[in-house]
Amino acid sequence: MQGNDIEQLIKLIAKLPALGARSSRRIVLYLLKKKETNLLPLIAALQNVADNIKKCPICGNFDTDEPCAICSDATRDGEVICVVQDVADLWAMERVGAYRGQYHVLGGILSALDGITPDDLNVESLFLRLNSGRIKEIILALPATIDGQITNHYLLSRLKEYPLKVTTLAQGLPMGGELDYMDDGTIQLALSARKEI
Repeated sequence: MQGNDIEQLIKLIAKLPALGARSSRRIVLYLLKKKETNLLPLIAALQNVADNIKKCPICGNFDTDEPCAICSDATRDGEVICVVQDVADLWAMERVGAYRGQYHVLGGILSALDGITPDDLNVESLFLRLNSGRIKEIILALPATIDGQITNHYLLSRLKEYPLKVTTLAQGLPMGGELDYMDDGTIQLALSARKEI
């Protein structure tokens, strides 16, 4: 039988994606058995993230600096912005290493069922970025789901006001698929085969 503190830790870890009560118990037991080498460094890392990580005011990425390392990198192509649903998608694109432009994280996608409207997303700051006149291409890298397509159409209708090329990832991504769950080769192929819409 565990004490209240251990039970509370198990419950908190069980709230993480893809973890249930059984996995959570195994993780907690592993951490407790190797307290010095696993638990204490984990606590320090979590505290460091809690104290220092910020959301980039330009693109919406997480980083210790403002703006983030990607937005600050002068070697990246500042004329292309890849629009993604979430930071996990940005990380997936970066993991592949095939894209060297800028990003814009919407923080979600439109969903009538969930009541998510354009006001709930990081949309207006994208259009503020476009007003600089420096951007030549927007890549819409949103999920190949119904809500992703609705979001694509909404953005496309607003992007028509700007003199730029709008592309989307090739349909090599499966319907219902999300970038964070795709393998590197699939993302790279979809990025290289993007098409103008």
